[in-house]
Amino acid sequence: MVDVVVYHARGCHLCERALEQVRGLQGELGFDLREVDIGGDDALEAQYREWIPVVEIDGRRRFTYHVQLDAFRSAVAQATARA
Repeated sequence: MVDVVVYHARGCHLCERALEQVRGLQGELGFDLREVDIGGDDALEAQYREWIPVVEIDGRRRFTYHVQLDAFRSAVAQATARA
């Protein structure tokens, strides 16, 4: 199964939107979803703060700031085909 990770932080309106979009596609596309709040973790803050939300699909960064729904569907389909 494809692994999707969304790195986000509280109070980030772009993060809230990205999480809503990705959650909405989970039932349709059938992927595992992990939501990682970077708040309070110095290493995650340093790595992701300026880019959040960050969406990774099978360990590959695919989206920052915004999720393009058609591109997300395509990326999950590609990852599924590779699996």
